Amino acid sequence: MPSDVIYMDNQSTTRVDPRVVEAMLPYFTEQYGNAGSVSHPFGWEAQEAVERATASIAASIGASPKEIVFTSGATESNNLAIRGVAERANRGGNHLVSLATEHKAVLDVLARLGRRDYEITLLPVASRESEVPGLVTADDVAAAIRDDTILVSVMLANNEIGVIQPLAEIGHLCKERGVLLHCDAAQAVGKIPVDVNALQVDLLSFSGHKVYGPRGIGALYVRRKRPHVRLDPQIVGGGQQGGLRSGTLDVPAIVGLAKAAKVCLEEMPAEMTRLAELRDRLFAGLTRELTEVTLNGPPLDAVADDGLPRRLPGNLNTSFAYVDGEALMMSMGALAVSSGSACTSANPEPSHVLRALGMSEDEVRSSLRFGLGRFNTEAEVDAAIEMVAEAVVRLRKMSSLAP
Repeated sequence: MPSDVIYMDNQSTTRVDPRVVEAMLPYFTEQYGNAGSVSHPFGWEAQEAVERATASIAASIGASPKEIVFTSGATESNNLAIRGVAERANRGGNHLVSLATEHKAVLDVLARLGRRDYEITLLPVASRESEVPGLVTADDVAAAIRDDTILVSVMLANNEIGVIQPLAEIGHLCKERGVLLHCDAAQAVGKIPVDVNALQVDLLSFSGHKVYGPRGIGALYVRRKRPHVRLDPQIVGGGQQGGLRSGTLDVPAIVGLAKAAKVCLEEMPAEMTRLAELRDRLFAGLTRELTEVTLNGPPLDAVADDGLPRRLPGNLNTSFAYVDGEALMMSMGALAVSSGSACTSANPEPSHVLRALGMSEDEVRSSLRFGLGRFNTEAEVDAAIEMVAEAVVRLRKMSSLAP
């Protein structure tokens, strides 16, 4: 990749931090044992590495090591959580509740269950005209819960518009109603404070490649006390991880995930401030250089009652009137951004998240998502402003719709 390309697609994936790579390397070439081999030192070494990493990862979200199940990423974690609850015998109902703006790794699982006689309720979110677009309230969730509801699934931080949901309030409600709560926290872990007990979640999914760790590794938090959550396994054969997810553990990746989580936790307070400043600088520059630029999602300065932001610090989603987002991206080869979730790039339909805010198809198609991350700088932000502005002006001159 040319060195002059600016990467601002960190909601899609992140560059692996060199400190993470350094922590992983010995487990490829020196300490390469199978953590399941209990009869020799190579296996013992690998097992000890996994135990240390698991303890570190668990501590980073306020969990215990026995509550962590390693997976291939948040998509598998979401599948294990949702299908694991729904497909378990004597589950006590067949109704599940979620949001219309969830990631496809949740929505597609729910749609599959819906084709098998489960009942699915997808709640709408606050519209673009509201104070906090994209938000759902605990009262909204309460109104959807029924006697046969077995699971509520709500994303903590949205991958497209960055809205941070009031999970603690929803968690308190679910506890009162005796309903399990799952959270896709792939965009939140490592970026904002996440504590499973403060949030009162029973299941929580996250992924290594969103936190400057390796791809192909993720985890699912599964609560063991009040209540002890039981799941129907989705991958069997070998009985590893208590039978919840069989398969040989990827020791280097687990070590890498632990290091990535540790670095994120240590640097989080300063990084949250720095990324918010870069994001605000980017939006201010775009609106200074261009007319008819619209912010999609919560206001940049929106805060919750606890003082934490209502929007991910590194997220910016904007619409540029009279410009097609795909054409805009193609005309900026030196700037890597996206028009939505990377996991739905094979689907040409407009973003379901932006449509859920009440935006028109033209408005949705004129939108770009900027994902700022650890390795972005002020100089890159300023260069991005210039590139976007030049491209938008050029494309608007070619558009028959532009005034």
